[in-house]
Amino acid sequence: MRIAVLADIHGNVLALDAVLDDLKRRGGADLTINLGDCVSGPLWPRETFERLEALDLPTVRGNHDRRVAVDPADDTMWASDRYAQERLTEAQREALFALPFTLEIIPGVVAFHARPDHDEKYLLDAIVDGQLVRAPLAAIQRRLKGLACRIVLCGHSHRPELIRIPDGPVIFNPGSVGAPAYDDDTPPAHVSEQGSPHARYGIVTLDGEGPDRFETIAVDYDHEAAARQAEQAGRPEWAHALRTGFMPKSSGQGSV
Repeated sequence: MRIAVLADIHGNVLALDAVLDDLKRRGGADLTINLGDCVSGPLWPRETFERLEALDLPTVRGNHDRRVAVDPADDTMWASDRYAQERLTEAQREALFALPFTLEIIPGVVAFHARPDHDEKYLLDAIVDGQLVRAPLAAIQRRLKGLACRIVLCGHSHRPELIRIPDGPVIFNPGSVGAPAYDDDTPPAHVSEQGSPHARYGIVTLDGEGPDRFETIAVDYDHEAAARQAEQAGRPEWAHALRTGFMPKSSGQGSV
């Protein structure tokens, strides 16, 4: 069985289409799972929502899906969430909020956005000198809260990662489809950087007679068009991230 794993699209419909085209060229998948943060960002939130709605993928709710759906549009709202909220209908926002927090997509394979008990805290990551890095194994084990399964699929950090927990599950984060870098000014302030503008996704192949296989795939697409869209929306730091996979030295915008 082949499971395609998408995460953190963030309104980048060009990156999403490139990933779907690449998956088709590779023979497709038996199941495609979306790990949330679908539309938040200064790009194409409504177009992305409509594309995903037509695909009808099993999808878990990310922290930005929740924020776009229910956060008040005031001075405390993150700019990317406000941009998306303003461009979605009430019904579309309600649909985001109605997404499940977690899914067991097949027996033994569990999907959620960030952690099994929280949509905005990191599972596999720690913040060191303002950068996301892999967290100590003991911390990851504590954050799993004793979750019993074979495979965990998660996103949120935008960092591709694969970790096997001793006597526990394999945890797979495919990286971000549509936002290759971001900064978060929530203390402690930090950045996440994939290091290139490629759209990323994953394929998990389950073989009952052999070892499971995990692939992280990086797909080129017209990231320059996405960067220009971000510039038109007044988000030059997003444009820089989309072009390079890194954040500018001091963006000061706060989160995706």
